[in-house]
Amino acid sequence: MTHTPDSPPSNPAASAAGETAPDTALTQAELGHLRHCVRLAQAALDLGDEPFGSLLVDADGAVRFEDHNRVSGGDATRHPEFEIARWAAAQLSPAERAASTVFTSGEHCPMCAAAHAWVGLGRIVYAASTAQLGAWLAEWGAPAAPVAPLPIRAVAPGVPVAGPAPELAAEIRALHARSRGIVE
Repeated sequence: MTHTPDSPPSNPAASAAGETAPDTALTQAELGHLRHCVRLAQAALDLGDEPFGSLLVDADGAVRFEDHNRVSGGDATRHPEFEIARWAAAQLSPAERAASTVFTSGEHCPMCAAAHAWVGLGRIVYAASTAQLGAWLAEWGAPAAPVAPLPIRAVAPGVPVAGPAPELAAEIRALHARSRGIVE
């Protein structure tokens, strides 16, 4: 069963630049999960928020939790990856967390990467990297994020990471351009 922050919880029993190629090519199922993240990012943008979306997928391939950015309400920690870490810490065993994968439209920021590692979540697969987003922002003359643009491996070196997914770069870029009022 998939949960969002607004749904009831389930029964707990029931490279340094961020451009890291996956150990193996992403499967069609993994790309499908990333496309779902892009749809969540679109939903965030449609609601007036920044375009980021994420999923927590268990070892059996089931989506256990999904969310999108909710920072427009004033709480800058309401990133979907951070919400996944909070939910997983409360709802999953350490073994379930370690066996899970977080799929996300954008590479974790340092705050989210730290939360991911502290909670003991497994692999991260992202569609667009921190380096890509930073380059797009610079190209558009948009302000950078208020924290250093560190790749996941710089913050959480023990977490397996795969990304970016070149197949989704144009779509992610377009969402971020639109969020800043840029027409490409």
